Amino acid sequence: MSIPILKVNDSLLVSIQEDLDDQSAIQLQEDILKKIQSTNARGIVMDLSLVNLVDSFIAKILVDIVNMSDLMGARVIVTGVQPLVAITLNEMGISMKNISTAIDVEKGLESLKEHNGRLQK
Repeated sequence: MSIPILKVNDSLLVSIQEDLDDQSAIQLQEDILKKIQSTNARGIVMDLSLVNLVDSFIAKILVDIVNMSDLMGARVIVTGVQPLVAITLNEMGISMKNISTAIDVEKGLESLKEHNGRLQK
C-alpha cells in the first residue's frame, strides 16, 4: 500500500486511508522523512480519520514519525483520531502529550499556519 503525501504550501498532507500493517508503517516513515528533505516542508498534517485499529508497533512508528520529523524541522499535527484508536493508545500507555492534535485536516492546517507564522516573526 502506498500512502500519498501531498505538498500544501510549505507543509505536507498525509491521509492514511486504511489501517496500517507493519511494512506499510515502516514505508510511510521512510517516505515522509524523504519528502521532508526533498521539499523542505516545515509542517505535516497526518490524518488518521480512516484508521480504526492500531497495535503497539504501529503506535511506536507513528510516535517515531513525529519525533523524527521534529528533528528535521517539521512540526506534525495528528488529526482525526478515532475514539477506538484513542482508547487503545491510552490503554497501551502511549503518551501523546508532546504530540499536537486537531479534530480534522482543516484545523490541522490552520494550526500549522499559525505555528509557522509565529516562527517567522
